[in-house]
Amino acid sequence: MTDWIVRRCLVAGRVQGVFYRASTRARAEALGVTGHARNLADGRVEVLACGSAEAVQALCDWLWHGPPAAHVTAVDCETLSPAALPGRPGRFLTT
Repeated sequence: MTDWIVRRCLVAGRVQGVFYRASTRARAEALGVTGHARNLADGRVEVLACGSAEAVQALCDWLWHGPPAAHVTAVDCETLSPAALPGRPGRFLTT
């Protein structure tokens, strides 16, 4: 059994071109969360968060705020099985 969880969140609103991914990476690193944030073609940002339940939840809560220039209208998160990943990501990436 693992002591970490994985959540995939899709963030909608004004979240591209406002340093949302970089701000998410900084917040994730401060919380000890690994994973990634990447822009999607439909204008949303996908965030994959891996870490302790408390840290991942704190990041998911923060996604509603983001950086000052962002305007978040929706955050849809789903919990994934850690077994679905080839291994725990070693750091938080933005792509």
